[in-house]
Amino acid sequence: MVARRRKRAARESEKGILSPPGYSAIPIKFSEKQQSSHYLYVREHKVREGTKSSWPQKRTLFVLSVPPYCTEECLSRLLSPCGPVQSVELQEKPDLAESPKEPKSKFFHPKPVPGFQVAYVVFQKPRGVSAALALKGPLLVSTESHPVKSGIHKWIRDYADSVPDPEALRVEVDTFMETYDEKMAEEEAKAKEEEGVPDEEGWVKVTRRGRRPVLPRTEAASLRVLEREKRKRARKELLNFYAWQHRETKMEHLAQLRKKFQEDKQRIELMRAQRKFRPY
Repeated sequence: MVARRRKRAARESEKGILSPPGYSAIPIKFSEKQQSSHYLYVREHKVREGTKSSWPQKRTLFVLSVPPYCTEECLSRLLSPCGPVQSVELQEKPDLAESPKEPKSKFFHPKPVPGFQVAYVVFQKPRGVSAALALKGPLLVSTESHPVKSGIHKWIRDYADSVPDPEALRVEVDTFMETYDEKMAEEEAKAKEEEGVPDEEGWVKVTRRGRRPVLPRTEAASLRVLEREKRKRARKELLNFYAWQHRETKMEHLAQLRKKFQEDKQRIELMRAQRKFRPY
């Protein structure tokens, strides 16, 4: 049985590289010194009829099993012989919900995915996708003209890239806040228009917006509210009913006496320093 499986695997390896149904395999190598190849599995990105997609149809290539050392620039360079590449985006998982995406930030971005990723490669023309599906390898990720840094050199580059430019950071933050303020203003205007207006079934949506705006609570007001709640709980509890309540009451009383003793001691020392101490 084992010999038959080995013979079958050998025949399948001679026929070609095994790949998932509907995908084409593209072998890549990190450099010329690497003997074994890693395989990228690619297919044309398609969605069901009537489903909206954020990726252009017939011009988007979906790539599986992208290794960590293959960046967006590397992937764009590897597939550039197939045609002009418009954009490349790496993700942890494929897109399931076709919702509008927010633009990526250069400074505020999540931690990089440590493992393998998926990629969406958008070509300028549809023939780039068909050329990529027929692409043969192996393709080299790191070459003399385009070396890919690894090891300590990669760590040094990542550290240098982690230090942001203050001016560029300020511009991005200002742009984000302007967009956020506009969005909040639109939501408030929409809520005001819909306030008190019945829907198709005659129901009126109740909101938290009142006639008098609520003032923000200060720290002193918060402390007063907490103290009031503490007094309410104290009235409801049975004082000195359990043994642990007796122990806690004694410990609190001793703590208050020690605190008062230290305060009196400091006050006497201060009066002595000011030469106003009159013991009699």
